[in-house]
Amino acid sequence: MPAPRFASALSVSPVSDVAFREVVEGLKAELGGRRPDLVTAFVSHHHGSAIEDLGPRIAKALHAQAVIGCTGESIVGGTHEIENGPALSAWAAVMPDTVVRPYAVTAEAEGEATLRFEGMPEVHDPARASILVLADPYTFPAAEFLEILNDKLPGVPTMGGMASGGSGPGQNLLFTQDGIVEGGAVGVVLEGEVEIRPVVSQGCRPVGKPFVITSTRENFILKLGGKPALEALVEVAKGLSPADQKLLQRGPFLGLAIDARKSTFERGDFLVRGIMGLEQEDSAIVVADSTIRNGMTVQFLVRDPRTAGEDLQQIVQARGGTVGDPSTVGALLFTCNGRGARMFGKPDHDIACLQSGLGATIPAAGFFAAGEIGPVGGKNFLHGFTASIAVFGARADGPGGR
Repeated sequence: MPAPRFASALSVSPVSDVAFREVVEGLKAELGGRRPDLVTAFVSHHHGSAIEDLGPRIAKALHAQAVIGCTGESIVGGTHEIENGPALSAWAAVMPDTVVRPYAVTAEAEGEATLRFEGMPEVHDPARASILVLADPYTFPAAEFLEILNDKLPGVPTMGGMASGGSGPGQNLLFTQDGIVEGGAVGVVLEGEVEIRPVVSQGCRPVGKPFVITSTRENFILKLGGKPALEALVEVAKGLSPADQKLLQRGPFLGLAIDARKSTFERGDFLVRGIMGLEQEDSAIVVADSTIRNGMTVQFLVRDPRTAGEDLQQIVQARGGTVGDPSTVGALLFTCNGRGARMFGKPDHDIACLQSGLGATIPAAGFFAAGEIGPVGGKNFLHGFTASIAVFGARADGPGGR
């Protein structure tokens, strides 16, 4: 099989036509005249009305088979994260012996508790498939969409993010080679000899001891290990170092154990969920997850910049694979809009961890999302405060296998 080829280009010009020209010329130069099977593009809201025909213009200029893209609060390209400034980033992939199947999906309510999805991604060979998705946080129930994919296509990785930068419905934009898409989600199914190796860094570490949930009400945890949940949290806090006590007070998280059969847990053993509040009357903890239930094993978690940075680089090194020719490996980075310089105190943190973790500067692009999508423990989830990375390359076990 011919080697895949990837390219990326970034422009920070505030002039939309200049930004478009710089990005297209950059991609053409890196692709060496080859026609891309897929182009993804991420653009800041600074480019305004020029975003409306961005997808068709890119498709025409590059003769691309498929184009997907969205707006982002901050934009990632190459080795940089552009925060609070104009940016257009594009990433192109030539993927031999790989089918690229675009889709656009919408959701409509049927009754009080039922959703109907139209235009779901079409997968023919799950053993050789991966899914990319970009969605509007105001019109698309991503968690429910992922539940369906987990049920119907178990083990198929789904990566992506929720468009960001808008403050209300209609302000985040999705686009394809055909133009602007009104809400919902857009994406592609990749099926064949190029695979996605998912890297999901939730950036937390466990503190205290594990507990079993023994009483819940909706997304309220009432009891942990038979005692009031708030009492269990206070008990954990008292046993921590002063530094960890400060981290827990600043922003506690709860980890839902992926494999409850374990007796001790480390980073990566949990699905991380935020604690939304404490309910004094019932001594309860309010969790940002409606799927919690009795019998789940959980542990309190803390996050700080050092932990998050170490976690991301270690996971990239472990799961990203060895890079030979950098042009034959590519990556899309979907990182939380709460990360970046505001969290790490310096620019370009996550993209630098990605590039250094792989040991080579590969073509990369992405954006700061309003929710990140990626698999943990073999199931796809919608995350927050996460760096979710899709690393593309030739299938590790060669043609026809997995």
